[in-house]
Amino acid sequence: MAVGTSGTADADGVRDPAAASCQDAQGVREAPGAFGITADDLPDGLVVADETGRVICFNAAAARITAVSPADALGAPLELALPLEDLEGRRWWRLTDPYGGLVIRGGQPERNLLLPGGREVMVTARYVRTAPKGPVRRVVVSLRDTEGRRRTERSHAELIATVAHELRSPLTSVKGFTATLLAKWERFTDEQKKLMLETVDADANRVTRLIAELLDISRIDSGRLEVRRQPVDIGAAVGRHVQAHVAAGQPVDRFLVRLRQPLPALWADPDKVDQVLSNLLENAVRHGEGTVTIEVEPSPGPREPGITGTAVTVSDEGPGIPEESMNRVFTRFWRGSKRGGTGLGLYIVKGIVEAHGGTITVGRGPDGGARFRFTLPVATPAYLV
Repeated sequence: MAVGTSGTADADGVRDPAAASCQDAQGVREAPGAFGITADDLPDGLVVADETGRVICFNAAAARITAVSPADALGAPLELALPLEDLEGRRWWRLTDPYGGLVIRGGQPERNLLLPGGREVMVTARYVRTAPKGPVRRVVVSLRDTEGRRRTERSHAELIATVAHELRSPLTSVKGFTATLLAKWERFTDEQKKLMLETVDADANRVTRLIAELLDISRIDSGRLEVRRQPVDIGAAVGRHVQAHVAAGQPVDRFLVRLRQPLPALWADPDKVDQVLSNLLENAVRHGEGTVTIEVEPSPGPREPGITGTAVTVSDEGPGIPEESMNRVFTRFWRGSKRGGTGLGLYIVKGIVEAHGGTITVGRGPDGGARFRFTLPVATPAYLV
């Protein structure tokens, strides 16, 4: 691991880059290399011990991670300056014995170890030898805080808990109604049977939507969300979604649709555009108040000025989104002030829009409610250009 270009010479005159730009046992810092980089510039903790097992480098990141000052660590034995234990409570340096162990070992792979007090860190070690089976001249240790990994693990755990919770309710309903029908079919009237089957069908659709959301998240996170472009009449698509809400019981005068003609010919994935519109309108109806306004208009391309795109704005007259929450709206599990749902819809909406090469923003509408605006480029498929 070479930091900079300076190095030290050992007793045999061999240049050792592992100790470059580190503090020696007396705390004297060597000159930085050609790029002006020193050990303290590294984002991860760096600890280097010499052939006697005493620490000759202990950078600022190592001090931050271990809460040990470089003044206390430099010159101290490695196992005292860095008292690591494995998850079973065994002293790590005594267990691995870098100086007296097998001469064919080149180091230790990354693993979780514990500092005093139980704090967990990721540790990697390399044993530097001047000959293939010669004695260890340097032990180079890299330390990494596990907080970022813990955040990822918490996110995965939260996703699993959310999915389990959302699946439990509809599956319990499906199981209850089907078991009841099978056991007592003759006792129910046709109307009762129809009601139970309609409930089972609705709950099955809910499970199907949740599974589709999980698949979408997987594809978005891995960059594999496919967009199958076709001609899309965005005005007609908006009209269909408005009519669906009216058919579900919403008053027709709650919706105001404004289409600015002429609109450019839009090539996009119609199913995914429907998914975006459905989510935004459902949010406006469920969480907003007053009139829901949908505006569709031509717009400059979201990423390349001069290329025509189509912009869709959905706004309501409700309380809106708090200013401090604006930057979290498109993250996973954001549900706002009202609970319910998975909190994954807007995360998926953003992924779909960006997969089309578009952009989406959130703000406050003219009447104080939430205002979502997404822009899609025309993006005619290459085979038609």
